[in-house]
Amino acid sequence: MRRSSWIVLLLSLVAIAAQAQAQAQAQAQVELPLLFSDGAVLQRDRPLPVWGWAAPGTAVRVALDGRQADAVADADGRWSTVLPAHAAGGPFEITVTAGDETVTVRDVLVGDVWLASGQSNMEWPLLQTEDAEAEIARADDPLIRHFKVPKSWAEAPQARLGGGAWAAASPQTVGDFSAVGYHFARELRAATGVPVGIIDSTWGGSAIEAWMDADMLGLDAAALAEKMRGKREADAEVEARTRGLIAGWPETAAGGAELAVAELDTGDWADIEVPAIWEAQGYAGMDGEAWYRTTFELSAGEAAAGVTLGLGQIDDSDRAWVNGQPVGGMDNAWNTPREYPVPAAALRAGTNTLAVRVTDTGGGGGIAGSADQLYVAPAGGARRPLAGEWKFRTTAVTVSLLDDKNRIGTLLYNAMIRPLQPYPLRGAIWYQGETNASPEGAWRYREQFADMIRGWRGDWNAPELPFLWAQLASFVSDGDRTDAEGRVLESPWAVLRESQTATLALPATAQAVTIDVGDAHDIHPRDKRTVGRRLALAARHVAHGEDLVFSGPVYRAVAIEGDRAVLRFDLQGSSLAVRGGGEAVHGFEIAGADRLFHPAQARIADDAVVVRSDAVPAPVAVRYAWRDNPEDADLVNREGLPASPFRTAEW
Repeated sequence: MRRSSWIVLLLSLVAIAAQAQAQAQAQAQVELPLLFSDGAVLQRDRPLPVWGWAAPGTAVRVALDGRQADAVADADGRWSTVLPAHAAGGPFEITVTAGDETVTVRDVLVGDVWLASGQSNMEWPLLQTEDAEAEIARADDPLIRHFKVPKSWAEAPQARLGGGAWAAASPQTVGDFSAVGYHFARELRAATGVPVGIIDSTWGGSAIEAWMDADMLGLDAAALAEKMRGKREADAEVEARTRGLIAGWPETAAGGAELAVAELDTGDWADIEVPAIWEAQGYAGMDGEAWYRTTFELSAGEAAAGVTLGLGQIDDSDRAWVNGQPVGGMDNAWNTPREYPVPAAALRAGTNTLAVRVTDTGGGGGIAGSADQLYVAPAGGARRPLAGEWKFRTTAVTVSLLDDKNRIGTLLYNAMIRPLQPYPLRGAIWYQGETNASPEGAWRYREQFADMIRGWRGDWNAPELPFLWAQLASFVSDGDRTDAEGRVLESPWAVLRESQTATLALPATAQAVTIDVGDAHDIHPRDKRTVGRRLALAARHVAHGEDLVFSGPVYRAVAIEGDRAVLRFDLQGSSLAVRGGGEAVHGFEIAGADRLFHPAQARIADDAVVVRSDAVPAPVAVRYAWRDNPEDADLVNREGLPASPFRTAEW
């Protein structure tokens, strides 16, 4: 062999050895789950499982406040051990030593850890709630901490989270916290005096099925795999169609105003109906930036006086121009109707050009809302509609059918719940159900919800893990089916609330009734403080054993006495009352053998409610707050906690 060949061989061997050494060093690196990171909150008074990954066979030692435990990484590189229970306190450090490497987790508190999960009403950030500015300004409590699990999904159970970090409550951070989770934590901090950690694992619009594993759903692995294969193929076809629609529009730098000018050739733009989200018009799976253009006519006098533009509910952010002049915009206000004043300086007699840049960060996108929210209103004049066909094109978008993954069984559980186990919890709080409030889904929910709770408890090896939830708030869902006289024949939201109440049959559970803090026209009511406070009352009883009134009146029994029905309630030592005072109660309906419910007169008599109606001389059944938006229902207890909706017969 020639000398040059020996040199090449030697260099190759050196490179191979260096690569092997680098791989060995990479394998030797000890890794902890993201929950064990700086600022973590650990559950007090419970054995503390700690786990992670290292090179197979590596000896690992974990230490916390003078206590330690040992483990050895198995053939797959996973190791786990358990530290002794620790009282509330801190801050401490966790050190994990594997071979010659030591990882230190700093600023660790020991207190109570709660998992907050569900859909958008649990996810909803403090920044977008009632009195947000004042709440954020006074949110300086470093013993309240929040860990946000990023939205992610997987077809198989995952060992690692997709991201996330602990943040201590401060005016700089708390605006992004789950509002319900933060208010819940603040109430518990005041009651217990210990640190509180909230693990926020939520996804707006999610269905309960997505938060359950295959066993909870009764699915076998083969059926699940086949379902996902079909879903992938269908998604690929839809994504290809969307990409085909936008292929002719070159991508431009996001955020510019080059398409806002008054005179512009829109010959290659598409037609699109407004209002409607763009996903419903062929652009499924599309997120990012797109432009809308239309025109409107003004007289010289109207242009000189200025106009007001109504642009509907734009999902999520927008900037608007008239004749190339900026006239308004909002950020992350997907359900806020836009109304922008346009000064005379931006207007002209004759044809005026309106351009709107829309930025969508996920979910539905585009100019939505109702047709009557889209208008041009001259000063002192009637509104002229702007709804109809506009011009449309994209500028900087991505196409991926991610958003519907939050409704497919197991996908969120695999990526957002399974990796949390077995991190010890004090309990779980849940706010979800809107997505499942369909005629069929509302009935299934009572079994699914109970199965999910039992499943999570089994996963954490905690058969009576406290599990608390917010019952659906009032909202006009358009799902109620009524007869010609306006009587509710079917109400999926009411049935789902009933399913939630039925789940109280499980031990260590409680619900916060919220029908009095809803918003008829917004599925996201802004009063999250009341929801958090009521969940905290339930936690103080269920998780901490406090003897206090934590729930409103709960229907127990009915007795028919002639032409009236007498209803009894579980009161927890409290008494019945009417919100606003008096003895006349609203929200009750009564029916006879014909099963037609009629509005009823109801009054409190000692610890009962007496219900009757002249239209029903021989009553058979009663129902209360039985509709999606029972805004007149006002039965409460002495503490002001509302009674849960109910019916005495399942018709």
